[in-house]
Amino acid sequence: MKLNDIRISALGGTICSIWASFSFGDLFQTVILAAIGTLVSFVTSRLLGRKKIK
Repeated sequence: MKLNDIRISALGGTICSIWASFSFGDLFQTVILAAIGTLVSFVTSRLLGRKKIK
């Protein structure tokens, strides 16, 4: 076996084991929470940007 074959096999095994540990429910929840966090951050920055000190 060549060194590249061993590296590819190890990488493939690592990716498969990580992929198996994810559930689509957790992934969906993460996407929703990230979107809500982004929205809250955007609204907060807009509200703070309106109040300029003169």
